[in-house]
Amino acid sequence: MHAAWFVAVAGLRRALGIGALLALAAFILGPLATLLVWAFAGTWLFPNLVPEFSLKWWVYVLSNADVGKAIRMSVLSAPTATLLSALICIPAAYAFARLEFPGRRLLLLSFLSANAFPKIGLYVSIATLFYRLNLMDTFAGVVLIQLVNTLLFMIWIPTGTFRGININLEEAARDVGAGPLRTFFQITLPIALPGLIVAALFAFIAAFDEAQGSLIVGTPNHITMPVLMYALVLSYPQPVGAVFSVLLSLPSVILLLATQRYLRAGYLAAGYSL
Repeated sequence: MHAAWFVAVAGLRRALGIGALLALAAFILGPLATLLVWAFAGTWLFPNLVPEFSLKWWVYVLSNADVGKAIRMSVLSAPTATLLSALICIPAAYAFARLEFPGRRLLLLSFLSANAFPKIGLYVSIATLFYRLNLMDTFAGVVLIQLVNTLLFMIWIPTGTFRGININLEEAARDVGAGPLRTFFQITLPIALPGLIVAALFAFIAAFDEAQGSLIVGTPNHITMPVLMYALVLSYPQPVGAVFSVLLSLPSVILLLATQRYLRAGYLAAGYSL
């Protein structure tokens, strides 16, 4: 009797676990599935359970001049912001990992400040400065405002990655005559490369998806895809917003799939174990 009771309890727990997993999957994947259906729906009216599938809204979106301009703007600005962030932050991250100096931890924590409160106030303050520097409604202004969103990832993750590298490897290279630059590029950088790829991935996504700052700084002539999304969702039929959402998500999804082995390897978690 006791054995039957334990079997029943185990079966109930298994059923509850499967039910919770399915509910979570429906909660996360349900909106995405609906988005994909709307993107390929010509019309979808009550009481039809299945829409009339069509590519007419894809043709409409891709032939829109504003959409093409926004795509070009995002494709150019986000990689530029990511590259600029890497050039600035990776040397700084190496210094945070290898050097001890007064205020080091406080300075490192200061990079979290941009994420500690609503960013709209920060963007307005930056826009005031950009106005004085003639950076409003410029490509450089949009890149710089996107750069703000990349700093956290391009500082913290590489810092944790460099700290995880055994310093004895660098010292051994220097003992056999390698200079600091050769040691970094031939020993440290190849070992740290997976962590840097993860940092660059998240920095790119943060730059690519940035909307509020780009709206303030780039309007009216330098509009990115997330900024244009607002206008499409509010002013056009629902399938138009769905199609554009799919286009907006594609770069991030492709990069996540391409770098998933680095994400599974735990480099992201290592970046926050300071």
